[in-house]
Amino acid sequence: MIWTALLLGTVGLFLSAFFSGSETGFYRAARIRLVLDAIGGDRISRGLVWLTNRPSMFVATSLVGNNVANYMTSLAIVMATSRVIQSESWFAELLAPIVLAPVLFVYGELMPKYLFLHAPNRLLHRGGGLFFAFTVLFLPVSALLWLLNRSLAKLLGESPEKVRLRIARRELQGILEEGHEVGILYPAQKKLASSIFDSADHTVRRYLVPLSEVARAHADMSRSDVLGLASRLNLSEVPIEDAESRKELTRYVRVIDLALSGMEDTGVVRPMTAISAEVAPIEALIRMHTEQENMARVVDAEGRTIGILYASRLRRQLLRGEAERGVSSSKKSG
Repeated sequence: MIWTALLLGTVGLFLSAFFSGSETGFYRAARIRLVLDAIGGDRISRGLVWLTNRPSMFVATSLVGNNVANYMTSLAIVMATSRVIQSESWFAELLAPIVLAPVLFVYGELMPKYLFLHAPNRLLHRGGGLFFAFTVLFLPVSALLWLLNRSLAKLLGESPEKVRLRIARRELQGILEEGHEVGILYPAQKKLASSIFDSADHTVRRYLVPLSEVARAHADMSRSDVLGLASRLNLSEVPIEDAESRKELTRYVRVIDLALSGMEDTGVVRPMTAISAEVAPIEALIRMHTEQENMARVVDAEGRTIGILYASRLRRQLLRGEAERGVSSSKKSG
């Protein structure tokens, strides 16, 4: 019986160290490195990226695993105590966990957390396969905790993931402040990073120009008329109204392209990229740069255009940390 207790206690201590350390490593791991390894074909990294996108599942598995480990350790202590004392003594069973608590704390909590804190990616990768096995094993219980988490999120109106991300962003801003104070970051670099962090709480709705404030050209306007409109309003791009629906803006023309073309009509029009109103501003800016478009239309859930997004204007706002609405659209966009 004593060997059974020792085996049970060893397994329980190992599981406690494994799940405690993995939880620390999960929050300390560099996500970009996981993504790069996953793109390179590493299966463990792919699984870890999958878990980082579902933090509730990871936390639920860790909680269940820690509880199982604690139960196994407690049972092993009671079994070993009964075997050594050779009698049923409640005092001995009460004293034994207290005496062994420092050992359990150091080897089951403190040391693994310290190791995962300093080498999160490496240790997570080595233990990834085992963690996935426990994720499948604990899935029935973890699923209940996940449903409870979602219910609390709906009740409180904000998910725990968003709260954790806000806390992490606050910590990163503190790191930026320290970097600026010791001279690692220039003021412009600190300001740029802070502006990007601030914009993460908003969507492009905050940065768009309402349709009512957008200067536009009609589909039947001549080349000279469009160039005259652009000259008067100092525009570098001019939206073109749809011929069938006067209120719909789905195309635009670059003034430089129109000026260099020999056509008398607005034949050098470009399709306007549609961007959801719920995406983050930095995501919208990256997409516009990737597609090499200076202008995009912002659409709602029904696909209706609710405003225009200018890449140059959005870039200035993000660099300056601004989020003004309703500023004279066309003159600001050039």
